[in-house]
Formats: sequence, structure tokens, C-alpha cells
Amino acid sequence: MYPTILSKHQSKAAGIAGEKRVETIFRNHSFPTENRIFHDLSLKTSTTFQLDHVFFSQAFSLVFETKNISGVLTFKENPPQLIREKFTGEIESFNCPAAQVEQNVELMKDWLHQRNIHIPVIGIVVIAYPKQIIKVPPKNIKVLFPNMIPLYIRGLLHLPNKIDIHTLNLLTDELLNSHQEYIPKPISESFSISKEDFKTGVICPTCGYIGMIKIPRTWHCPKCKNNDPLAYKQAVLDWFLLMGREMSNQDCREFLHIDDRNVATRIFKSMNLKSTGTFKDRRYQIDFSKHIKD
Repeated sequence: MYPTILSKHQSKAAGIAGEKRVETIFRNHSFPTENRIFHDLSLKTSTTFQLDHVFFSQAFSLVFETKNISGVLTFKENPPQLIREKFTGEIESFNCPAAQVEQNVELMKDWLHQRNIHIPVIGIVVIAYPKQIIKVPPKNIKVLFPNMIPLYIRGLLHLPNKIDIHTLNLLTDELLNSHQEYIPKPISESFSISKEDFKTGVICPTCGYIGMIKIPRTWHCPKCKNNDPLAYKQAVLDWFLLMGREMSNQDCREFLHIDDRNVATRIFKSMNLKSTGTFKDRRYQIDFSKHIKD
């Protein structure tokens, strides 16, 4: 599964790079109207949905779906697909970003209507780099390169206001309060990998060696001789991202290569993990928002 996971990782990294490019465009431009801009916004109505970028004004809102897919791109309508022809001649298909942004537009409308806010919602597909060639664009969705976004927004500023500034401020607060951090499913679950197939142990933050040793008051790396009293924290976080959403004392001991049950309990307490169940059946859960930093 390693090549598959690596390919997924590279695809995600390329997507993030494209989104960062769009963020830079917004940071470097101002608009002669009150506006609020959100990046990587995750909301919930009938289902959870994620928006790469959202632009709100008093007159309209824009939902952007950014794609960083190189090659010659063809948007197909029936069924919705994005066909990519690599410069090597290889053909690949992807979920259609035009269909995806259309779905997000409807979900955003539902979310707004639930709060009695009625403004137009427009969907845009952003192709991250001009070197990406669009052979056949989608019929009903506008496609832009990042540097075209400011001009496109300025072309909409003649639209009449639908909400006042007070409502825009309330909307801003509600969006911030409703945002839910996106955490993917554990790797073992997403790719049907047995937990026994993972290499375990605390990773040395200095040299990357897997298998630091617990000694009094710290963790010791037998390879580079570095000591780090907090090295275990990343290992615990890794376990939740790799293995599952609930960790037992035994899970902790096996993954971190420790023998003492009390040491594992102190680790849980030091990280303020929530717990459920009784002594023997106790399971610990993590609040990722408190442990994952940008």
C-alpha cells in the first residue's frame, strides 16, 4: 500500500500548494467593499462539507474549488468527470470539480437559509497554475486562474446589497463558530491496513530513528544519543492518526514500547486526553484541535 499512500500524499500536497497560491492572491489584493474571506472552511448542514475558499460581501458570496492538476484538462458533463491528459500521453480521470463546487453551492445555500440569510451563492473552479491547459471547460461553472479572481470579483460589485453590515458581522461570527476542523479517518481504516503492519516506537525528533527508549524523566535515542522528555507526544498523536479514535493503556504501551501501566497513565494525563469506561475498559480520545498546529 505504500505507493498508493505516497501518491495520495503527493496529490494532497499539490492541492494544498494550489490553495496557498489562491490565499496569496487574496492577501495581496483589496476590494472597495466590505468583505469577509475564509480559507479551508468546514461546515455542516445535512452533511459535512469543506470549502477551499469563500468570499462574502453584502451583495453575494463566492465559493471556490481549487485544483492543482497538471496537463490538458477536459470537463465532461455526463457523467461528470475531469479527464487529464498528461504531457506523456497518459490519460487519467478525476471527480469533476465543477460538480463538486455545484454541490457545495447548494450546501452553502442550505446553511445560509437555515440562518435566514438570503444572498446569491456563486461557484467558481480555480485552476491553480496557467500552465494547466483547459481543453474543454465546464458549461455552467466559471473557471479562473488565481490572478483573474480580483478582476472577476470587481465585476460583481455593481450587484445590490442583500444584507446590512450588522448581518455580515453576525454571519462572520457564525461561520467562525460553526467551523469544524477536518480530521481524516485513521490510515489503517482508510486503506484497510492491519495494525500489525505498522512499525511502532517513539520517533527521535533529532535523527528520525524509530524506537526511543523511556528512561527516568525523559526519552533517549540509542542512535544519536539525544534526550527529549516530550518526544512521546508525537507518537501518541501518530497513533490516533494511524490506528483509531480510541486508545487503551495497552495500545499506548505496545506502540511506545513501554512496560509500565502507570507510565502510560501519566502520559494520558499529561496530554489531557478525555477518557470513557472503567479501569479495565478505559479508552482515551484526543481533541486534535489542541494538539495539531499549522
